[in-house]
Amino acid sequence: MLDNFIEKFKNTFIEDNMWRYLFNGLQTTLKITIIAAIIGVFLGFIVAIIRSTHDKTGKLVFTNFIAKVYLTVIRGTPTTVQLLIIYFVVFSSTNISKVLAAVIAFGLNSGAYVAEIVRSGIMSVDNGQSEAGRSLGLNYLQTMIHIVLPQAFKNVLPALGNEFIVLLKETSISGFIALNDLTKGGDIIRSITYEPFLPLLSVAAIYLVIVMFLSYCVSLLERRLRTSDH
Repeated sequence: MLDNFIEKFKNTFIEDNMWRYLFNGLQTTLKITIIAAIIGVFLGFIVAIIRSTHDKTGKLVFTNFIAKVYLTVIRGTPTTVQLLIIYFVVFSSTNISKVLAAVIAFGLNSGAYVAEIVRSGIMSVDNGQSEAGRSLGLNYLQTMIHIVLPQAFKNVLPALGNEFIVLLKETSISGFIALNDLTKGGDIIRSITYEPFLPLLSVAAIYLVIVMFLSYCVSLLERRLRTSDH
């Protein structure tokens, strides 16, 4: 039985260097995840500031309306559909890179969820903090940047870490636009060897290891934040 497993392992990964499909796919997955996360955090903070400013002051009515439309559309439609629309509709007339299309789609998607996470963090900061900033002569923007946002960011950092984990797993749908990510790499091996068990199990194991590592980092961060509060 062991000899049979070793033989299948060789046929699945070693022969013709088919392990490279997984390795190259993993690189693509990580690239998409990291860049999309950066876009999502940047976009999310902007939308969160717009939304929270409107909630606190009643200003930015039009930009708040645009932000609410963005959040409603992105959070109300499947990520797969968004990816397909970005690649096959929005950029149908251009020769856009599949990786770039995926980065844009996942970045926009992540930004909507990051925005609500950050907004909840901003709204959780006591109004007395803003009043203290005003009493020191700071305007609204200065108070937001120097007093409110640092506290809000600290409060939502674990939730942002969890969003990054969700984003990593969501990139597995990139194969819908024929992008050779980690999941697609395993599927290519399956289609060549007609052996679904080992390649798909390997893909699942790789995702699991990465998610477990990120989960450990998030839990470690949470413990440090709790310690710093004492």
